[in-house]
Amino acid sequence: MSTQHPDNVHPPFFASEAVLGGEDEIQEAFYVFSHLGCDEQMWDCEGKEVDNFVVKKLLSKYEDFFRHNVLGQDVFLTLRVPNPTVEKAEAKILLETLESIPRSFDAAMHFYGREVPPIFEVILPMTASTRCIDRIYRYYSDFVVGKQSLPFQEGDITIAEWIGDFKPERINVIPLFEDLDHMLNSASMVREYLRDKEVDYQRVFLARSDPAMNYGMVSAVLVNKLALVRLHDLSLELGIPILPIIGVGSAPFRGNLTPQNVDRVSREYPSVHTFTLQSSFKYDHPPDMVREAVGKLRERDTEPPPRLDEERCLEIVSRYSRAYQEQVMHLASVINRVARFVPSRRRRKLHIGLFGYSRSLGGVTLPRAISFTAALYSLGLPPEILGLNSLNARDLEFLREAYPSLESDLADALRFFNPRSLKLLPKDVSHELGHLDLLEMVERDPDHLSLSDYVLKNYGSSDENGLREAVLRAANLRRFLG
Repeated sequence: MSTQHPDNVHPPFFASEAVLGGEDEIQEAFYVFSHLGCDEQMWDCEGKEVDNFVVKKLLSKYEDFFRHNVLGQDVFLTLRVPNPTVEKAEAKILLETLESIPRSFDAAMHFYGREVPPIFEVILPMTASTRCIDRIYRYYSDFVVGKQSLPFQEGDITIAEWIGDFKPERINVIPLFEDLDHMLNSASMVREYLRDKEVDYQRVFLARSDPAMNYGMVSAVLVNKLALVRLHDLSLELGIPILPIIGVGSAPFRGNLTPQNVDRVSREYPSVHTFTLQSSFKYDHPPDMVREAVGKLRERDTEPPPRLDEERCLEIVSRYSRAYQEQVMHLASVINRVARFVPSRRRRKLHIGLFGYSRSLGGVTLPRAISFTAALYSLGLPPEILGLNSLNARDLEFLREAYPSLESDLADALRFFNPRSLKLLPKDVSHELGHLDLLEMVERDPDHLSLSDYVLKNYGSSDENGLREAVLRAANLRRFLG
């Protein structure tokens, strides 16, 4: 699944400007289908001027391709809609988006001369209850489609007789779980949601970036793995395929899914049906390499997830998350200063991170996960390091089994570690982290070290142009923004 997450350093060749939006995103959808081999594009309807005519534009602009690759059958467009429970300012965009689905059906019907729904699934972010999912499902079936049978007044024609049938009659709602508690309870919520529905399958989306930002990388991995086991068990219980999606980015902190790393990430999450390919994956590597990696992901077979000691995992998550969060709160002002110099790559304002809602963390507000990660890397302090001092030898021994890629992920991150960045942390934490053997496991990139020295020295100065250049050059060395 190609997504619009803006973690790329380089704009794509077809972009009219560095900040992607508008018609460029229409071309992007065509490009990932036709040139990269992706079979799904997430279309983000949050925090931007929504183009509800995306289907009509794709079919008319790239007619030959879509004649041979049927939208909704061979390649797929999946809408990510606002969650009205959380995003009040965006709430009515949800209604506009759902109303556009039958119109897209009509455009495809006219194009193909037969019934093929080009859009039949939507993603609901920040899912926190069964009722949140069910409301989307029922609003579409009862109010968007349901109104077609109503007459204007007694004895008059129905809405359907006036403007035509509304199809598809139902849509699939894909819940996206983004925080620890709801991820762990995702199987219970999906079970309740499906209780009164007949479906051929159910897709479930698990976040990887926001859990890392909120609880640390180790917690994000362990919680995802526990959720995947519970979803697998639910699939066996109900006799319905539960098809997990995981939202991984290119930074190790956010999933470490790069074209060079697809085999390792696939082994880490063997039951995952769909991996997200964010912008850095697509645009910061040679197209041939990207195509080959996409082919590997499409051809892989899924397997049951490995079973973990839940009690041991949750004990580590609790202790490690506490240390990680304390360190992030200490760094918050520095992160916010440096994040101002991280370049924008999409014309949008996505929903705020969960730190912004959390009273338990003292009301600390931070940038979104990509800018957060980019800021810390620019300082030479990869966020993968934070919280590691809370883990003892027994924890690491357990994690080598539960999270086989841990040391590889850390090695990928530590190439960009600057020991001088530890001075940003409290002295006791700096001392503990500085004496970890893990931090000496890899040779550091000297050019990145020099750039992070510059950022460390100048982040509080007025040298904004110099800082912007240093942040961008460092990202170029990493091949991801954040």
